[in-house]
Amino acid sequence: MLFQFKIGWRYLTSNLLQTGLLVLGVAVGVFVFVFMSALIGGLGVYLVDQTVGDVAHVTVTQPDIAPAHLYAAEGALIASENATGRAAMLRNTTEVTATLGQLPGLVAVSPQIVGNGFVTRGAVVKPVSVVGVAPDKVSAVADIAANLTAGTADLPIGSVLIGRKLAADLGVGAGHSLRLRSDQGVDKTLSISGVFDFGFNRLDEGTAYVNIKTARGLFGMRQGVTQVALRIDDLWDAPAFADAAANATGLETVPWTETNEQLLSGLDAQARSGDIIKGFALLTIVIGVASALLLSTYRRRSEIGIMRAMGASKGFVVMVFLTQGGLIGLVGGLVGAGLGWLALSPFPPPGEIEAGGFPIDVAQGGFTLAIALTVTGALIASVLPARAAAKVDPVQVIAQ
Repeated sequence: MLFQFKIGWRYLTSNLLQTGLLVLGVAVGVFVFVFMSALIGGLGVYLVDQTVGDVAHVTVTQPDIAPAHLYAAEGALIASENATGRAAMLRNTTEVTATLGQLPGLVAVSPQIVGNGFVTRGAVVKPVSVVGVAPDKVSAVADIAANLTAGTADLPIGSVLIGRKLAADLGVGAGHSLRLRSDQGVDKTLSISGVFDFGFNRLDEGTAYVNIKTARGLFGMRQGVTQVALRIDDLWDAPAFADAAANATGLETVPWTETNEQLLSGLDAQARSGDIIKGFALLTIVIGVASALLLSTYRRRSEIGIMRAMGASKGFVVMVFLTQGGLIGLVGGLVGAGLGWLALSPFPPPGEIEAGGFPIDVAQGGFTLAIALTVTGALIASVLPARAAAKVDPVQVIAQ
């Protein structure tokens, strides 16, 4: 085995320019593979963080109870509906939160009263989703305190927190007042304690946070909540965590993956597109190595014939060319991965980039995978030249 390696190494070093160009071509292919992996992975992290980073990972609600029919009439069509469009009330909040707190991976629990309403300022009227939270849970799910542009995250009774876009539409700011009318027909004048900016329209333009006691008055709820919002340490574990929470509480649980199916579908399509590009990069490596080694086979037919005449087996010749392919793949893979790391490491993590920047995630560069696939591809590319070399007839070659 060592002798085959020495011969393969000698063949590679006999023409350094050709070998260098071949290794450079392999390195460029690996660099493209690493760059696409880091870019697509980082873009996925960035999009998920922008979309899901400040919403509940899992939402716990009371299942709706279907109204029972008091009687059945043959041949009659009976239609029934709930008495109100309001979400079912979750009454035993203390017990539910205590049970959820025992589940591993839970980061924050926020009982909430959620409903619809309108905010008005002069002649401007805007529909909003009203979220009532406890003052100490204001930033438990959506980190309002870290995204304030004006005012404070304090939420005493009679105050409201709104997004920057909503504030701009109403022409108001921190310290101003607005009028909030719930879908239950209750009006309240509230003081704006703070303005936040998440960079997400659903929150910045259509959400108003109020004290949970204020929300009780707006929606006529003396007790209970409409939902419990949860944050977990691994948001991709939300479906499994939702199942565990449902089993523990007997309530309805909805992970963020169910309400963001379009986002996940887009990320999946994006990943498949990236895989195609990376596949073409590996294909160019295979074609380049195979063509170079085939050329080497024809150039060295006389040397191969002499080796065969001296007793070298076909397997020996095959191993010589497989060694060349493996070395080209290994060196090119290491060079390409190293260049990729040097080029991508200065980029900040996806969570820290500014608008318009590249969401590069170096951790998802797939360096080890790129090297392994490159070596494997180079070995596969060496099979055809190796078999061609092994078929060289020493008598014919030497006679020429």
